[in-house]
Amino acid sequence: MNEKKYSSCQSCGLPFDKDPGKGGTEADGSKSRMYCSYCYREGLFVKPDWTVVQMQEYVRKKLGEYGIPAMLAGLLTKGIPKLERWKHTGPVKE
Repeated sequence: MNEKKYSSCQSCGLPFDKDPGKGGTEADGSKSRMYCSYCYREGLFVKPDWTVVQMQEYVRKKLGEYGIPAMLAGLLTKGIPKLERWKHTGPVKE
């Protein structure tokens, strides 16, 4: 099986090299190759009921806390709906 390798979380977009956990965990304790330690633990999403818009708002807020200007944070979160977690959730409603 040739599993695709991702360089960032497919839920929030965080680059794996910025994730202190270097990836979330699957139910069996192995490292997730798709999701970060903030979004995914023990095979489950930390915020399973969130919409893509809620994720974008949360990430924008976090980027702001790290001193990223709002305009740049908006650009950085624009691609979140294209990540694997959100691809099959239907159109984005704001």
